[in-house]
Amino acid sequence: MKNLPKLLDVAIVQAAPIPLAVSDGIEKALRLAKAAIEGGARLVAFGETFLGGYPLWLDEAPGAALWDHPGTRALHRILLERAVVANDERLLSLQELCDASGAVISIGAHERVRQSLYNNQLTFRPGEAPLDHRKLVPTHGERLVWMRGDGSTMGVHQAEWGRVGNLICWEHWMPLARAAMHNLGERVHVAAWPTVRESYAIASRHYAMEGRCFVLAAGLVQHRDDLFDGLERCGGDSAARELLEAIPDGALNKGGSLIAAPDVSVVAQAGEGEEILHARLDLDEIGEGLASLDTDGHYSRPDVFELSVDMRARDGVNWHEGATEE
Repeated sequence: MKNLPKLLDVAIVQAAPIPLAVSDGIEKALRLAKAAIEGGARLVAFGETFLGGYPLWLDEAPGAALWDHPGTRALHRILLERAVVANDERLLSLQELCDASGAVISIGAHERVRQSLYNNQLTFRPGEAPLDHRKLVPTHGERLVWMRGDGSTMGVHQAEWGRVGNLICWEHWMPLARAAMHNLGERVHVAAWPTVRESYAIASRHYAMEGRCFVLAAGLVQHRDDLFDGLERCGGDSAARELLEAIPDGALNKGGSLIAAPDVSVVAQAGEGEEILHARLDLDEIGEGLASLDTDGHYSRPDVFELSVDMRARDGVNWHEGATEE
């Protein structure tokens, strides 16, 4: 730890996604990530499912959860068709940016694995394959869209300045998930949200103090009109459009991104519009904070509590060659 850099320049890209149209969203993300890196950032964070946009219709469109709703079915089909996949060539531009700049980029995406969608917060890192973190428990109506992740994507990236990891939205209220991540020794944590409302800001700042790390709470800016724009980029669909028209007009995700220090203070705070939020972090604050609180060390009681994390991939199907018939 003593040889790690003391100062780290970071940025949150608080911007509107291009819903559904993932390829167009990648182009926008690349442009914004370049701007953040040119501004000095060595770590760049985007909000939850920036690539594909947050599925606002689940919360905002009356009837979206009705069985076999035509609009919901159409939007799910479009998400499946456009979602990123493993080794997706469309993501090479983000990987190349990381390789060339040495920066790390955390960005949310809809990911397709076989026939299911996952909420994945991808960490692009120089010279290595992207690191996945698939949301362990989709929240409430999100279960109509996303499959649950498993322990195989609970991990961190070891950067030259220390370890960085991700959790997504309400995972920050999963005490054992937080404990597992604290054990991995994050110096910087990306908290990916659709928008950083008051309760989400509290959760992010609490994580910073509990984990004695810096937290980048990254939110989106998203309007109903963004959904219409994305739908048209994907060729349109009358049933999907009818569902989206039932959503209240105006801004629904309002940013509010912030960067919190290990003492819960707010280092930087964004407004409600699109912006790139920059900050310089003094990583020495982490060691100073650990003097009074180390929830994974001197403030733990391993003789009383024990956490076991199953990191096996849970694909549900295991193929065995050479099985004999009885």
